Amino acid sequence: MSANVTESNVAVVIGFCGLGKMGLPMAKRLVDAGYHVALWNRSPEKARTLDPTESERLVIGASPAEIASRSDIVMLCLADQPAVDTVVFGPNGLVHGARRGTTVVDHSTMSPSQARALALRWHEETGGTWIDAPVSGGTAGAAAGTLAVMAGGDAATIEAATEPMRAYAARVTRMGESGAGQATKLANQVIVMTTIASIAEATRLAQQTGIDAASIPSALAGGWADSVLLQTLQPRMITAPARPSGTIRTMLKDLDAVDAFASEHGVSLPVVARVRLWLVRAVEQGFADADISQIAAVTNN
Repeated sequence: MSANVTESNVAVVIGFCGLGKMGLPMAKRLVDAGYHVALWNRSPEKARTLDPTESERLVIGASPAEIASRSDIVMLCLADQPAVDTVVFGPNGLVHGARRGTTVVDHSTMSPSQARALALRWHEETGGTWIDAPVSGGTAGAAAGTLAVMAGGDAATIEAATEPMRAYAARVTRMGESGAGQATKLANQVIVMTTIASIAEATRLAQQTGIDAASIPSALAGGWADSVLLQTLQPRMITAPARPSGTIRTMLKDLDAVDAFASEHGVSLPVVARVRLWLVRAVEQGFADADISQIAAVTNN
């Protein structure tokens, strides 16, 4: 999926804060789609890689406040809630430069209650609207423009923000009021992590019983057990990647959030509880910063 340069793109200035593994390809998609983009990252050299020609469409800001002062809408893609809080409300944060009524679209992952608190504070201090819009699809999806965005917040604001999000997302779905996007992301992580754990156990079973584990993805292709996760992660369980695309530490953080959210609502998730303990064991065994596929190498006795 690709986005095209249009007159409407040129008329809108998109602020983007956070050029990590996901944020960098997402911001690149916006630049390539023809938007005027104002970028901020703690290490500004990353931003300079997005437009080698140094066209007028790309501005690198010295602070989030400067980004907010230049932008019609601001996208965030940061590590967690503390990082978002600092970038938005800290010294030189967005709030200090934002125009009255500015929209923030936050692609970071956090708990629904944290997202609601940020939305309330942003509205109180700026009169603006906050959309919690976590994504799924990984770095490959960000680069290809095929991410799935799960959005929570005002319906009209989400509709208005959908056009620029189409630069990097195949689908933008409003899931409900503020916090609903984050709640949906937690449900997504339940499916993702329990599936990864199942693939890891299947791989271990194959390796210890004489089955050619490397042939499993091709053997099961098109069957009920087939999935993007099987095709992508199972080969990495056999041959660890040189660089992780998603770490065990990050997935444990997400399942901690799932556990807290489920407890808050009195929901029992026994499979998630077992997988979370497996991730805890992985951290204890020194795998915290390993690729998530390496859960298959963790002993779970």
